[in-house]
Amino acid sequence: MSVPFLRAVLALCTVGITLFTQLSLAATPTPQIPIPPAPALPSVATYVLMDYDSGQIIAAKGENLHRAPASLTKLMTAYLTYQAMGNGSLRPDEAVNVSNTAWKTGGSRMFIQPGLPVTVDQLLHGLLIDSGNDAAVALAETVGGSQSGFVTLMNDAARRLQLDNTHYSNVNGLPDSGLYTTALDVAKLSRALIHQYPQVLDITKQKSYTYNKITQRSWNPVLFRDPSVDGLKTGLTDESGYCIDATALRNGRRLIAVVMGGPSWPGSTNAVESLLNYGYRFFEDHELYKAMTKVGEIHDPMLSPMRIPVAVASKVTVTVPRGRLDELQTRLVWKPAGPLPVAKGGVVGEMIISLHGQTLQTVPLVSMVAVDRAGWLTRQWHHLQNAL
Repeated sequence: MSVPFLRAVLALCTVGITLFTQLSLAATPTPQIPIPPAPALPSVATYVLMDYDSGQIIAAKGENLHRAPASLTKLMTAYLTYQAMGNGSLRPDEAVNVSNTAWKTGGSRMFIQPGLPVTVDQLLHGLLIDSGNDAAVALAETVGGSQSGFVTLMNDAARRLQLDNTHYSNVNGLPDSGLYTTALDVAKLSRALIHQYPQVLDITKQKSYTYNKITQRSWNPVLFRDPSVDGLKTGLTDESGYCIDATALRNGRRLIAVVMGGPSWPGSTNAVESLLNYGYRFFEDHELYKAMTKVGEIHDPMLSPMRIPVAVASKVTVTVPRGRLDELQTRLVWKPAGPLPVAKGGVVGEMIISLHGQTLQTVPLVSMVAVDRAGWLTRQWHHLQNAL
């Protein structure tokens, strides 16, 4: 057997071994990152970790447990103030007359007083950074005409935002039996506040604020530990324990962590950081669909047309454990918002997105065509077919 022939055989064997190795490696599934359980955090009464873009709850403990919110109440005070500025009834640079009631309000203060100039924007800084109870009263009287009128607005807004386990009885969070909320509702309110009025983060990220030559450090201890955190609010009374509502932005992804009933500022800060690190480490966001993307068809022989192309009205982002995107399942359900006929673009159903049997999101579906009941003959024909 010649040497050249042996060399050729050897070369072919080498190529074969290489191809086999490559094919074997390609067939080997990528190992998935194990997803550990969420932090237990036994020292806090309740917590929620929410993904901002999807609105999904990544981790929770006692999320619907009623708790005294303390100064987390001021999130709603800020929300309604921004709303008033958004509809043009209030300006950021508008001067506010400080009442004796606001001046004499106890607890944490920004130290406003009658006759001393202060603007709406300054009051918002004093509300969110200094946690000023006096600022809360001044804003409430300005926006709502009175504290009681403003409390009515607070509860109306809570209903519109579907904060189903929240009730307000004052504007600043001082202890009261009629004042309560939940970690889930605080997260939902925070998401709405950031979404509608993102400028709030320009205030809540500040580590101190100076008014009338008085400089006060932010009450939010997480700001001083984690550079990715840029808000939002804290609260503390004997009834509430140490509460922190924090939001962070890392690599373009925002999370919201709410801890209530903590043992101390360091303890609650540690809890917030544990939640944020868990969410960023083991979960990721994926944009499934852009707005008005067709996602499938709903088939019903009793409708005209029988096959209804449906789309999502807005962008759909889902939060899933890392490496689990291909395990998602979707189901389209016919569920019209009103009686037939339905105009093109009307809500006709929902898409249920689930992972291993757990519903992650329920997304409204809109029809891409006008929909009505099928004609009389068509309905009778299908009734006859079903009878047979």
